[in-house]
Amino acid sequence: MMVASVSTVAYLGLEARAVEVQVQLIPGLPAFNVVGLADKAVAESRERVRGAISALGLALPPKRIVVNLSPADLPKEGTHLDLPIAMGLLAAMGVVDAEALADFVVVGELGLDARIAPSPGVLLAALHAATIGKGLICPVSQGAEAAWAQGIDIVAAPDILSLLNHLKGHGLLGAPAPGTVEETVPGPDLKQVKGQETAKRALEIAAAGGHNLVMIGPPGAGKSLMAACLPGILPPLDPSEALEVSMVASVAGTMTNGRLTRTRPFRAPHHSASMAALVGGGLKVRPGEVSLAHLGVLFLDELPEFQRAVLDSLRQPLETGTVSVARANAHVTFPSRIQLVAAMNPCKCGHLGDASLACSRAPRCAADYQAKVSGPLLDRIDLHVDVNAVSAADLVLPPPTEGSAEVAARVAAARRVQTARYADHPIRTNAEADGALLEAVATPDEPGRTLLAQASEAMRLSARGYTRILRVARTIADLSGSEGVGRIHIAEALSYRRQAPRS
Repeated sequence: MMVASVSTVAYLGLEARAVEVQVQLIPGLPAFNVVGLADKAVAESRERVRGAISALGLALPPKRIVVNLSPADLPKEGTHLDLPIAMGLLAAMGVVDAEALADFVVVGELGLDARIAPSPGVLLAALHAATIGKGLICPVSQGAEAAWAQGIDIVAAPDILSLLNHLKGHGLLGAPAPGTVEETVPGPDLKQVKGQETAKRALEIAAAGGHNLVMIGPPGAGKSLMAACLPGILPPLDPSEALEVSMVASVAGTMTNGRLTRTRPFRAPHHSASMAALVGGGLKVRPGEVSLAHLGVLFLDELPEFQRAVLDSLRQPLETGTVSVARANAHVTFPSRIQLVAAMNPCKCGHLGDASLACSRAPRCAADYQAKVSGPLLDRIDLHVDVNAVSAADLVLPPPTEGSAEVAARVAAARRVQTARYADHPIRTNAEADGALLEAVATPDEPGRTLLAQASEAMRLSARGYTRILRVARTIADLSGSEGVGRIHIAEALSYRRQAPRS
């Protein structure tokens, strides 16, 4: 009794693990069993495979069909196992030569009419195939996505019949070309923001160094508008970063037509988002908003309105740049190197400090409202900015002469300095520098050290707060073109640290 084998993958986070689909036809009562720690979607593939083979005009042999997904202790999830199971079964039936499949990794979902439908994670499967020296068989609609893994043979088939003809040398399928790179869609420009010079300066520092930022101010002050302007001043993704972002999009199933993007992600979940939606998880573990924003911006508007437990789940990802989702049968890790930008009102009514609009509970309501956000989370935010209401006098002024293009040029120059500085280290921005490396690049001069020591005592800075002051000061020095960190840079960095609730 011959065992037909087909190579495929199982996804654990952004890792594609090798899986061997073994199919054997055993004499006995007709049955179709799939074993090997398969989830419900994989178990249901029996009916899709049965329907697809029937659509080819073939009948399953009247034998006991056993499909083993090896290694048997590795969880298997998703519909991408349909096609490898079907090809293994056809090889066991003698319809296709098993040797023709030996040099390929196979992924794809099947329709009952034998069409090969797209499934998440094809880019990861292609990169895995490249590392083991094999080609890839995938749905035709995802051929452009797979083609970004250059140097491998890719067969992108619309249906099983076309795939069988290709493997037999009849009607060869053309090699797909890599997808296009999406054009950057212009967003709001900083010229639309009138007034708010302090907040715009903080936004520039945050963009230059990859720092976290929170803006606190009354409704209508422009907090959300300034956050929406941030993608327009961030530098585009470099090729390696674009591939990282695309891998997350691939496993999440949000990559369309194989298009890569050079624009940094900008995710803005609603404050009703659950913990699984924000950090990942669910019945089938999927990346959350914090991973979909990898190497980009996660914007949380109305910060205190999020559930406190959901917000606190961000503390580890903000510190480590990864998020680990633990399950009884697997631990999945996703990247989450993000820039957190948050906006909040100073109190529940939003008008603290305005006697004509504030509620009767002021200033007590401010302390209660801001206490919804835990201190440890706020300690991880580098820049805290008070955004004041915009007056009518500001609104009638002409647009500012400096917009996103001018700020983006300064941000790009500061990022180039950081790229050169950290070329021999596994970090990209000042916000990631730590330990001896941070001391080497951000140690202030003598007046700066004196000021920092005095401020640390007066503000009772934690060790984390002290470190973040140095990171922000290093970024401010980069924006000014200074090689060293001076007192003026430390002073500006200190002005952005968290202050007590306003009364």
